[in-house]
Amino acid sequence: MAKLIMLFFAAIAFIQVLKPLGWPGLKYRKDAWKLAVAGFAVMIALIVLRPVFNSVTETSPSSGNNSAQTD
Repeated sequence: MAKLIMLFFAAIAFIQVLKPLGWPGLKYRKDAWKLAVAGFAVMIALIVLRPVFNSVTETSPSSGNNSAQTD
């Protein structure tokens, strides 16, 4: 997921360099660095939050499987 988001931001930054998007804050070609920083920030947030969400899903009860396992 993080790689897909980085590819998305990289593609938009590349388009911004070729032809400015004209979005607020992205009026000039030199504003492509803002997209790179945003992509980096999103990736860092995903890396930091991934363990939090994994621990939440590990502690939640399994859906519909209430039987005890016997060995």
